[in-house]
Amino acid sequence: MDIGLVIDYFDPHRGGAEHWTYQFAQCLTAGGHTVHVITQSAGHVPPDPGLHIHPLGRIASRLQRAEAAESMLRSLQLDLIHDIGMGWYCDVLQSEDGSRLAQWERKLRLLPSYIRPIKRLLIHWLPRYREFRRLMDRQFGEPRRTIVAVSRMCAADYHWYHRVSPHRIRLVYHGTDIHRFSPEHRPRWREPVRTEMGIAPQEVVYLFVGHDYLRKGLATAIRAVGRLVREGLPVRLLVVGGNGAGKYQRLARRWDAGGAVLFVGRVEDPVPYYAAADVFVLPTFYDPCSLSVTEAAACGLPSITTRWNGASELLCDGEDGYVLQDPADDVALADRMARLIDPRVRERMGGAARLLALEYPLERNYDEIQGVYREIRSKRKAA
Repeated sequence: MDIGLVIDYFDPHRGGAEHWTYQFAQCLTAGGHTVHVITQSAGHVPPDPGLHIHPLGRIASRLQRAEAAESMLRSLQLDLIHDIGMGWYCDVLQSEDGSRLAQWERKLRLLPSYIRPIKRLLIHWLPRYREFRRLMDRQFGEPRRTIVAVSRMCAADYHWYHRVSPHRIRLVYHGTDIHRFSPEHRPRWREPVRTEMGIAPQEVVYLFVGHDYLRKGLATAIRAVGRLVREGLPVRLLVVGGNGAGKYQRLARRWDAGGAVLFVGRVEDPVPYYAAADVFVLPTFYDPCSLSVTEAAACGLPSITTRWNGASELLCDGEDGYVLQDPADDVALADRMARLIDPRVRERMGGAARLLALEYPLERNYDEIQGVYREIRSKRKAA
């Protein structure tokens, strides 16, 4: 098939959605399909005869961006179009941001209660939010379009916030490259990375991976580490991804965790840091289905995340990770982190996490989406 993939940025090093889209495009071309990627811009991508990239250039307006994507797609003779959240001209919509309406509502919890009504008014009236709502109205409003939800949480949000009928929604969890992300990389990377970062052998390393520090709950993680440091526990928090660490460095100092929090910044390959870590933490306020949780599991790390992360649906609380109810509850997070100080508990839960990841390899994700494609083509033939 000639398949169109539509995404704002086609760059495997930019973020979770971009990384997933690049991997999925590779699976498609390896399966004999021809893939046309419509995007604002692309990062460095190795040549692939089955992959054709159509850059639109930088377009500030989201509505104009979607219109430009539609114009490009209409000029191509494609069998199926799969949009990752940029536009509205598609057969399959898979918003890696989930529901923006749900995300905005959850992020209000980051604000003091007396400010939330004011912020709600701004969300209703500011041009940026109004443009988002117009885009989402067209994305979710087409009754013949199939919606791929990457978690049950997202499926529920699409039904509640966007009135999408459940019969249009297909649940497909993310998959992970279980060979790239594996405990087998520990002998190569664990000691070199820990030595480079000045981490002592007896220290327990909690890993945070994410670019959006605010939404993904880095402040909660820092406060929790501060509590553990004051108890005299040998802990470090390794922060990979994002930028603008200054505010969070100051927060770490206020919570007596300044020397325990290490900011790595953006990296092309997170595998060495998974290998160096003992536990993964992501107290996120909203995440459709965090790839980093399944990557950590594939590397044999137990995760601590929240019920507002779609990936938490895959975890069994207390067996392969912990699921918190409140992303802002640093006391609860510190408690779960302290439980994982014991290496025997980490080993048991990390082994269970690896087994979980083996149930959701990248190939399963690819096959399930291929099933959605076949369903759409079958309905067309029947019509």
